[in-house]
Amino acid sequence: MFKKILIANRGEIACRVMKTAARMGIASVAVYSDADRDAMHVNMADEAVHIGAAAASESYLVIDKIIAACKQTGAEAVHPGYGFLSEREAFALALKENGIVFIGPNPHAIAAMGDKIESKKAAAAAHVSTVPGFLGVIEDASHAVKIADEIGYPVMIKASAGGGGKGMRIANSRDEVADGFDRAKSEAKSSFGDDRVFIEKFIVNPRHIEIQVLGDKHGNVIYLGERECSIQRRNQKVIEEAPSPLLDEETRRKMGAQAVALAKAVNYDSAGTVEFVAGQDKSFFFLEMNTRLQVEHPVTELITGVDLVEQMIRVAAGEPLAIKQSDVHLRGWAVESRIYAEDPFRNFLPSTGRLVKYRPPAEGHFDGVTVRNDTGVYEGGEISIYYDPMIAKLVTHAGDRATAIDAQARALDEFYIDGIRHNIPFLSSLMQHERWKSGALSTSFIADEYPNGFQPLIAQGESAHVLVSVAAAIDHVHNERKRQISGQMRTQRVVNFQRERAVMLADVRHDVVIDDGDGALLVRFDDNSAHAHRLVSEWSPGEPVWRGMVDEDLVAVHVRPILNGFALAWRGVSVDARVFTRREAELAALMPAKKVADTSKSLLCPMPGLVKALYVSEGQKVSAGDALCIVEAMKMENVLRAERDVTVRKLLAAEGDSLAVDAVIMEFA
Repeated sequence: MFKKILIANRGEIACRVMKTAARMGIASVAVYSDADRDAMHVNMADEAVHIGAAAASESYLVIDKIIAACKQTGAEAVHPGYGFLSEREAFALALKENGIVFIGPNPHAIAAMGDKIESKKAAAAAHVSTVPGFLGVIEDASHAVKIADEIGYPVMIKASAGGGGKGMRIANSRDEVADGFDRAKSEAKSSFGDDRVFIEKFIVNPRHIEIQVLGDKHGNVIYLGERECSIQRRNQKVIEEAPSPLLDEETRRKMGAQAVALAKAVNYDSAGTVEFVAGQDKSFFFLEMNTRLQVEHPVTELITGVDLVEQMIRVAAGEPLAIKQSDVHLRGWAVESRIYAEDPFRNFLPSTGRLVKYRPPAEGHFDGVTVRNDTGVYEGGEISIYYDPMIAKLVTHAGDRATAIDAQARALDEFYIDGIRHNIPFLSSLMQHERWKSGALSTSFIADEYPNGFQPLIAQGESAHVLVSVAAAIDHVHNERKRQISGQMRTQRVVNFQRERAVMLADVRHDVVIDDGDGALLVRFDDNSAHAHRLVSEWSPGEPVWRGMVDEDLVAVHVRPILNGFALAWRGVSVDARVFTRREAELAALMPAKKVADTSKSLLCPMPGLVKALYVSEGQKVSAGDALCIVEAMKMENVLRAERDVTVRKLLAAEGDSLAVDAVIMEFA
């Protein structure tokens, strides 16, 4: 077995690999760029080597620098994680030439299956059902349009060396193919150093299901069940689960058998994933094979009890698989949410900056539920513009799907992040969605259910009662603290008291009466509610999450102080709450509303990013829908278009400028 391995990656996956290496008694070496000098994976490793500038093309993607770090530290093997060099045949070959073991499949398997075009050809040769498409070299945008016309719309344009939604576009028309082809090639080049793309038929209303395979260097290959990854946004997975609510045992065996046969055909010898696009009728077609560890591997680990990183290391060291297919049993259900640094209220635009607060839920096994949080960040750390915006992967496991979803919802409620925008409100709302709960999924789920983008759920009914009650309880604790500081009413505490309050949830007023007694707060609504809500909590001012019991339910509510109140978030509902006396509420209603600044004649930068291209000049007239510029952030190119017919009055940014969120790019006449 290896004594020391190097992890050629960063962030949560580097930390994930290091945890298993430490458990196995293997020392770990981290590599880091300028931007990652203080990163968590650097501090976790036994050794760390600086490999270059912040841009991945100057650090994490430079093979010679990784090899030099191995020689400098004496690392015997390299785990590539996912992304970066993980599916590059040239990397595996270079390591081999230098006597360093690649903790992944052999170079031949990477060439045959890691390349999306070659994997399609290999699957077709192995008589695996594949999606109709064009796998040859696409010369230019005109050639791409011709191919798409022959296949039939809609089509998917996908980077050959891609993954994670980078270099991928869905096109429904000739114009969208031409534009999507250029954007896909550009993103593929910057993300993977390879601008080749291919085109295939896009299956309408499909489901994304993948089979985890595991092979060794002795010809043994098994599959570890499936994962469903149909909840996607911009072709990037958002929520994954295992097993799939679609499959029955017979379909699972068929998919598994095809995945194993394909892996054996290329002598696959590591952990890998065979991805399928499935119809609602359980028909399925080979999509691609990822010759690496997947982002969503934790859900498979939780339902099988198999540490995939450990298996990869043991296989790379030459050990035969100790697990047979008959040993694989799927137990319970696991759900994973990807927590990203992005603003769900602004069309999920990337958010960067410092993590002022980062308080994940407690990990461990509680009452039949397992909570796991894979992360590579820490409180006080910074989210950079240079890399993927993932903050963490939150995973819950329970005996059945409904319980795992409910556990995920509770864990999201307890996950507090401040300083940057994040997608927890969106993930929380998804956990409440009846279609998600029913398992009626497809890759168009988010587009179908959120056609106008995400808006926070409205506080009404039960959610309004819970949030009003919590706001009243928080206000009560603050008032008690003020009395202790001032010395009021301390000589003889009144056990039973009543206070009338008006709680404003956004613009809606809720009149309540707060009773104190029997170790709890009772909040009674003046709306003829059947009973008072009973709250018990040990929350104290300054804690970012209110945790306690509301009636019989365990509740966790995000709390952030604002002027005259608190910003509360719970189960996908985000709302400002202000607690007044009845007289204060009457006076507050007379206050004039603050006017919002008019920005209708300016184009604001929607996220921190780099101005990659400007398509207009001062004095130019543009029509609604015309491209104005491209802003690149976290390896994604975002085209900003005119919302109406306007004339460009002044350009305030130039190509190559790094802009903050809401910076003015141009002004219109």
